[in-house]
Amino acid sequence: MKPADGTSISHESRLSSLLSGERFFLFLAIVIGAFSGLAVVLFRIFIDWTIRVFIGYPPASHQLRVIFVPAAVSLVIAALVIHVFPRARGSGVNQTKAALYIYDGYISLRTAIGKFLTAGLAIGAGHSLGPEDPSLQIGASLASFIGRKLHLQRDRLRLIAPIGAAAGLAAAFNAPISAVLFVIEEIVGRWSTGVFGAVVLAAVSSVVVTRSFLGSEPLFHIPDMQPARLGELVAYAVLGIIGGIVSVLFARAIGISRAYLKSLPRWTQYLQPAIAGALVGAIGYFGLPHVMGPGYRTIDAVLKDNFTWQLLLLLTIAKLAATTISFTSGTPGGMFAPTLFIGATLGAAVGAFERVYFPHLTGPIAVYAFVGMGVLFAGFLRAPMTSVFMVLEVSGDYSIIVPVMVANTLAYLISRKLQPVPIFDLLSRQDGVELPSMEEQREQEVLRIEDAMQPPPALILLGTQTVDSAIAQVEHSGDKIFLVTQDPTGWTYIDRERLKQMSVEGKGNAVLGPLIAGPSMPRLYPDQRIESALRYAHEWQLLTVVHRADAKQLVGVIALEDILTHFSGG
Repeated sequence: MKPADGTSISHESRLSSLLSGERFFLFLAIVIGAFSGLAVVLFRIFIDWTIRVFIGYPPASHQLRVIFVPAAVSLVIAALVIHVFPRARGSGVNQTKAALYIYDGYISLRTAIGKFLTAGLAIGAGHSLGPEDPSLQIGASLASFIGRKLHLQRDRLRLIAPIGAAAGLAAAFNAPISAVLFVIEEIVGRWSTGVFGAVVLAAVSSVVVTRSFLGSEPLFHIPDMQPARLGELVAYAVLGIIGGIVSVLFARAIGISRAYLKSLPRWTQYLQPAIAGALVGAIGYFGLPHVMGPGYRTIDAVLKDNFTWQLLLLLTIAKLAATTISFTSGTPGGMFAPTLFIGATLGAAVGAFERVYFPHLTGPIAVYAFVGMGVLFAGFLRAPMTSVFMVLEVSGDYSIIVPVMVANTLAYLISRKLQPVPIFDLLSRQDGVELPSMEEQREQEVLRIEDAMQPPPALILLGTQTVDSAIAQVEHSGDKIFLVTQDPTGWTYIDRERLKQMSVEGKGNAVLGPLIAGPSMPRLYPDQRIESALRYAHEWQLLTVVHRADAKQLVGVIALEDILTHFSGG
């Protein structure tokens, strides 16, 4: 029973306080990372098993099963997606983003189970899709489930899904830095100490668990690479331009095809994945089985310089077509692995071509392949920061950072110019969901206090002068409010009516400062966002803007009317 003095705290209150604490939230991120890492380990084992059972590892051309097995398995996948796991469709990135911004962090556990089964079956059957995006959604779903079971507060529950997403992506990529950057850059869209710390801990925890089961080998086997020479930057710039154009073609192919297939009668959704599986299988049957599945084995061969530039170019086109067919059919699976495949083959093709015709420009094929991965990641997925660190983290070679940055920047700028809507925004809008565009937010003009403030007033009253002298000063002024200096760095204000009232009350000879003593106005600076002024505008009729290097130097004043006028374009 509760004592009469009422000093005890209920068990529920203590539990609520514990669950809302920052330390517990960070500890929870580690737990989520561990569970997500374990789930991704099982997911990868499941995919490896299905590949060996369905199409063989590696798949071979001129075998009819590479056509019929994907088609048959896809019929089962379509039935599961339509009737049992409707939220398992797609890559998983937009679904996780919607959980954050629409559904208060809610993703059902059924979605994780459905994504595990359907994406695993689809990739194993040979669809040109990858496991990274589904791993992201599986991690987000597990995190959401854990958060609901712990009855976390709504603001915490909203952030749980991106934390699980980072854990799932980090485990799938075996690259925690890239996972953290992608989730912050594309899903969360904002930086804060609490969110960043939790995302990092979850990503690291998941990678530790994954490596303890599957080993610490990188995603690809990296050959010895020579540092890129500055004289070869022209060649890498060409790769960036070509990659930007290919990224746009890839995005438009997906956008147009997906819109068309979604417009067909609903009954066709049962057949679309099967037809897509048969078409991708046909590409494999007629000599290019490399495009089936994620394609990691082929990327390894590309890095080892095992293909001619003609075959590399053919693989690029075939993988682009196969991925478009698989993804737009509604088959669950991700676009990360296909993007890396297309980038690697395209980059290696450019390098191999230049080696033949411009031998003075060319560098190691592996460097071209890695730069190509970053180029497609920047141009197609439109995650410029992630694209740079992803290449560096996967390759483990920081000597290629200059060509990566040059090529990625060009690809990103070209893609933005020719394809204004990023692929993830395009997909969400086709589904009738208006999610915040992180790219648009990054490019949005920042409104600062200096854009709306007014020049300092010519008349400033001193806190050391008397009321009567202040009245004499303001007599010929048309202003209603007057600034008053409180101390060397403090400011307040007084209006004309109050000055007159003080004089009527017989306080004309009194010093003005002590009569209006109170808290100083908040210090604002010209470079601050205009939201900083809005925070105080409801309490103060006038706000002072001072110089950062000298608080005594008044550079302007700002009022609520100035802010509203600026926002309205006045």
